[in-house]
Amino acid sequence: MDFIIKNFKWVMLVTGALTATMFYGVFAPQMALESMFATSFGGELETLVARSWSALIGLIGAVSIYGAFVERHRVFAAVIAAASKAVFVSLMLIYGQEYLAAAAPALTMDVAVIVLTLVFLVAIRARGVPTGSAG
Repeated sequence: MDFIIKNFKWVMLVTGALTATMFYGVFAPQMALESMFATSFGGELETLVARSWSALIGLIGAVSIYGAFVERHRVFAAVIAAASKAVFVSLMLIYGQEYLAAAAPALTMDVAVIVLTLVFLVAIRARGVPTGSAG
């Protein structure tokens, strides 16, 4: 359990960096949508939503990176990132079945982050570490 607690920051750093790459969709929303879902769109509203979505995903990556470096906020950052990823995975499974194949790499990483975060939280709880002192 100590191994998980001590090394979870690396999980957050790597997955946070990968997640933060979605910031590129703010500047290239069509490319982001095509690379993520293998589809395109048209119209100003779709472009606005894709830019906003990319910025929010990028911010989740930034929060994860922050949590990797700032130990006292690690649990909070991990929970926020995992919750965001759980919402995305759930929405894809409920409403986005036609895009599952195209989004498989992102979904796989998101499920891994969710599972690893749950393991991390269980490890902290088992060790009795105060949530502001994880690691």
